[in-house]
Order: sequence, then structure tokens, then C-alpha cells
Amino acid sequence: MTQTFWNLLKVSPIVAATFFAANAAVAAEVQEQTTTVAQLSQEANSIGQVTSVSQFSDVQPTDWAFQALQSLVERYGCIAGYPNGTYRGNRALTRYEFAAGLNACLDRVNELIATATADLVTKQDLATLQRLQEEFSAELATLRGRVDALEARTATLEAQQFSTTTKLKGEAIFAIANAFGDTRAGGGEIADNTIFADRVRLSLESSFTGSDKLQIRLQARNITQFDGGSGTARPNVTGTNMTRLGFDGDNGNNVEVDKINYEMNLSDAIRVKVDAFGGESWNNVNVFNPDFRSSGSGAISRYGRFSPIYRSASPGGAGLTVTVNPKGPISFTGAYFAPRASNPTDDNGLFAGANAFFGQIDFKPSQALNLGFTYTRSYQNAAGGVNLFGSMGSALANRPFGNISTTSNNYSFQANFRPSEKLSVGGWVGYSNANSENGPSRDADIFYWAANVALRDLGSEGNTLGVIFGQPPKVTGGSGITSEANTSYHLEGLYKMKVSDNILITPGLLVIFNPEHNDANDTIYVGTIRTTFSF
Repeated sequence: MTQTFWNLLKVSPIVAATFFAANAAVAAEVQEQTTTVAQLSQEANSIGQVTSVSQFSDVQPTDWAFQALQSLVERYGCIAGYPNGTYRGNRALTRYEFAAGLNACLDRVNELIATATADLVTKQDLATLQRLQEEFSAELATLRGRVDALEARTATLEAQQFSTTTKLKGEAIFAIANAFGDTRAGGGEIADNTIFADRVRLSLESSFTGSDKLQIRLQARNITQFDGGSGTARPNVTGTNMTRLGFDGDNGNNVEVDKINYEMNLSDAIRVKVDAFGGESWNNVNVFNPDFRSSGSGAISRYGRFSPIYRSASPGGAGLTVTVNPKGPISFTGAYFAPRASNPTDDNGLFAGANAFFGQIDFKPSQALNLGFTYTRSYQNAAGGVNLFGSMGSALANRPFGNISTTSNNYSFQANFRPSEKLSVGGWVGYSNANSENGPSRDADIFYWAANVALRDLGSEGNTLGVIFGQPPKVTGGSGITSEANTSYHLEGLYKMKVSDNILITPGLLVIFNPEHNDANDTIYVGTIRTTFSF
């Protein structure tokens, strides 16, 4: 700064105090290019007007500028501090900051003059202020220009915004995939022609209070399910559900509403989510697998995304989920789901048809460690088709007694450990006991497990190498049922390449050893390249 400026500081307490009146929030606004209205609002909210210099915890009567600050606060009322009661007068000051603080005091002085209190302003003060206006005219002009530009941009955003309450989010997947091997499970040739298919989702998310959310999601897709098929509806590609991709599904690319839900806070400690349609437990709770849980940016396989216990909670229909202490180190979640709640016929409805009770304890003692225990009790009947684990594991594990009413008690322990920002290790182990509700009394014990490793920023920032290995659900014992003698193993490798913030390319390979827990079946491979566009 010029010598003139330092001389002026010695002349008037207004100038000396104004020197320290500028603050870091204003500095951020005038020094850097402001890009959003939200940032500007946050900065503005970081300061607060004070009425007494004693309100500043870091300003003492022995400070050399104490009298100047006291004069400016009590005579003119144009000093602002931080919400924590500090002034931070020892930090560095730029010409832009000084111009911003000076402008605030000029406005206050003009207000005092206009309200007939000009006797508080001395002739010497006015002369000093006039000279400062001249000295900092360029900075003041720049400041006004930036404010005008922000106002213009704000007006444009308001005029062109999609909605005052609703955000539109989208995701599109383009996938090339192929299944190959000697034979499919159970015999016959694998349908090994390479496919190119897509899935598109558009989500309308509205908030009315700032902490709630109404979601309506549209979906269209034509991605083949690499499984055993279902008659003429789907081709028998591999003969087993173990080879399914985590993002598959085919509705002929017809647009449909596949999810409607609303969530809100009942209090700081309780959050509630109501699913009217398309309720899925894994979308409502933590599944302890952050690197692989997403169908668009996680594992390439169905089994690699999360523990099968989440699919045992009868997905796809209505539901209520309540989480207690959602932001604490220990949280508790309870839920109820009914997949055909809208159907009033026999063996359907909200309570008379298939349903599931869900409970989970989430323990996160640190940012590096996350542990969870989950329990579900599900009831499924012939009306909707029995499928205990949502097509994870063998056909026998999903339907141990055939298509008759079945209840199951399911238990799973999950863990995720992050020893560093670039390494994550996780997995799950689970046990289920299923019982037939019709015919002879029978029960089945079902067991499964998996472990995974994620290496972040490998090769380039944002890229992730992942490996998943485990055993899909298998019938290991029970009464009135034959156990599966052999064991299938699931091996998956993938590499997520971040092209930009909106484009992710994931090549991956899935290998199933001894499909359907039968070592007479040949190993089956599924390769894919998934490209995900998000906005």
C-alpha cells in the first residue's frame, strides 16, 4: 500500500478500525471467482454484526487497535465478527478486503447522515473518508462490478432453473458383455454371442423443507440376464443365476416408473423413509461395501455388490424404514417390506402376502472401520414366486422346497476396513434357516461368504482396481432336503476408470467355478465393459 494510506491510518480511528473490519469471508468473495449462489450465501453467513467490542473474545484492552475498534463499533456500528465470537485482527489484509470494509463503513456513515445524526461524524472524519474513496476508487469499482455480475448471474439461474424444489439426476449405462465357457450349468451350449445393451434412469428428487426428499424414478433397459432363463420369457444363457450382472434387467426399453419414496427427519435422531413402490432395503441402509454397492459404478456382478441378506427382504414393493441415530457412531435400523402391498387378492396385500421384517445395527467407531449385523425374517409364497436371495446363489438355495410358501430367518455380519485412503478391505458372512410352510415339515441351512479388496487411485486419480472372491448361497444341511455336496466359488476382477466427473468406464471379468455347487459343471466366464454416464 502507498505511504498516503499509512498516514491516513494515524489520522482517524475510523480508518484504523476499518483496516481490521474486513474479514476472510469477504476476502474469499472478492479475491476468487465466485461460481455459485450457495457459496456466496455461505460466506455471507459466516460474519455477524456486533454492538460492543467486548463481544470479541480475541480483542483485549491492551491491543494497540482497541480504542479504534471500540470507537468504530460504538459510534458507527460497522464492525462484523465471526459466529464463534472472534475478530481475527492479526491476519493479513489485501487491498480488496480493505475496500470491502471501507465500503461497509461508508454506507453506515451515509445512513447516519441521512438520519440526522451527522453530529457523530467529524469534519476530519469526512475529509479522511473522501481521500480514502479517491485512493481506493479502482478497488471499489471492481467490487461493485463483481457484485453486479453476481446479481446478473443469479437472475439468469433463477430464470432458467428446472424447478425451485426439484432436481433431475440421470444415469445411462452402455454395456458390452459376453458369457463363455465349454458348457452351461446342467448341460448344453452357452449362448455366447456378444451383446450390446443399455439401461437409463432418470430420478426426480424434490425437497420441501431442505432435509426431506421425494424421489420418483423412471427407468428403461434391455440388458440380458445371464442366467438359466425362464421358458420363452428369457433365454437360457448360462444355466445358473451365479453369472448374473449387477446392472441387468430387461423391459424392452419401455419407460416405466420403478421407484417412488419419501424420506424425512422426525427429529435429529430419527429418520424415516416410506417406499410406496420399488422399495429395496439396500437403497435405504448402509450395506458396508462402499466401493462395490452401486449397480452403475460398483461391482459388475449381482453377488459382488453386497450381502444376499439385503435381497432376502422381499424387494420391489412398499415399505417403511426407520433409522435411529443416523449420524452417530452406532445406529439402529428397523424396516418392514411387502412386495405386493397394492394387490388386495388372497395371499397378497400389505400384511397377508409376502413380507419381510428387517433389523440392522451399524457400528462405526472411526472413519477407518465400519461393522454391521443384520437380521431379516421373510415370508414368501407361491403367489409371487419363492426366491429367497433374489437370484443370488444356487437354484436350490433360492427355492429349497420348490415354489411353496417358505419362511426364513437370515443373519449376516458385514465389515469394511480402510487402513488408508487408497486401500479398502471388506466382506460378509451369512447364514439362513428356511422352513417350508406347506406339506411335510422341512428345513434348510444355507451359508455364504465373500471378501473384497479395493485399491483406489491406481494408475490415475479416481481409478479403482477391485477384486471380489467368495462362495454364493449354498444349502449345507437341513431335514427332509439333500445338501449340496460341492462348492461354487465366485471370482471377480474389475478396474474402474474415471474419464471425467460424469463418465466411468469399467471393464471386468467374472469367473464361476463349479456352477450351481456342482463340480461336474464346467467353469463359466462373463466379461463386460460397462460405461456409465451420470449427471
